[in-house]
Amino acid sequence: MVGELITAGEPMGLFIAQDKGPLKNVKHFTSRIAGADLNVAIGVARLNHTVKFISQIGKDTFGEQIKELLQNEKVNLTDLQISADWKTGFMLKNLADNGRPETDYYRKESAASHIDPKKLAFTDFADTKILHLGGILVGLSDEGYQATLKLIELARKHDVQITFDPNLRPTIWNSEGLMIKRTNEIANLCDVVLPNIKEGRILTGKTAVEEIANYYLEDPKSHVQQVIVNLVDDGAYSKHRQLSGNYRTERVGAIKVSKIVDRVGAGDGFVAGVLSAKLENLSDRDCLRRGSAVGAIQMENLGDNEGLPNLNELNEFMSKVTIG
Repeated sequence: MVGELITAGEPMGLFIAQDKGPLKNVKHFTSRIAGADLNVAIGVARLNHTVKFISQIGKDTFGEQIKELLQNEKVNLTDLQISADWKTGFMLKNLADNGRPETDYYRKESAASHIDPKKLAFTDFADTKILHLGGILVGLSDEGYQATLKLIELARKHDVQITFDPNLRPTIWNSEGLMIKRTNEIANLCDVVLPNIKEGRILTGKTAVEEIANYYLEDPKSHVQQVIVNLVDDGAYSKHRQLSGNYRTERVGAIKVSKIVDRVGAGDGFVAGVLSAKLENLSDRDCLRRGSAVGAIQMENLGDNEGLPNLNELNEFMSKVTIG
């Protein structure tokens, strides 16, 4: 099977500080791998689903590490492009007691930003149920934007559901205005939009979660059928258009995490949990519950994807916690 889920994005090298304090004072780092859509790919694969990951990496050390990690996770790399001309991007992250670390990115002119959209024309969507996209590839470069549009075009031809996580990264955009305009353009071409509450407010100018959902659902030019909002410390929310034309809403409370180690990657864990549940045709409520659980587990672990659970670990965790 090619992949029940296809996702595309920018994988990166990651240096995590071994010592506490501002990044400028850190002397020792541990090497890991990061990237929002890579985290989603790993998270869904660990929950027993087939996944294909699309990107471009450099012919370099980080590129080799990314390939090895994804191969070990049994992720399909058929459409992973490798460049001898451009390097894989990387980032630095410090340790923070509040779980919100300082980060520093080195991704300008990265290999992923030079992905070739023309090479995606032959992407195999056989057996694919969901194409998951994110806003980082859209904002990295015009090539990333065009690659995103090409994948949406192909998914539509194959009647594949398209999900989208805005993943706002203001530093990669020329202006906030362009970020909002282009991110919403892509969002409205997709079936399911998954912002966190902060992103939803930035993108729509609305405050209340239902108003954020309605911004996409009530636009007559939009393809969006469902909006799922990660409320972070307040749980999660879904509003879903039914075949009847009516809407179904769901909301679950937050899971209390005993000790927050690292919030980075928790949002990707939430998305991975939701998408895996969608692949299993679970209810909207169960999608929110699973997403919240995977996100909570990830917050208890250092690194962007190391804590992502397998199915047994997830079921054990969910049996011990209360999800409203």
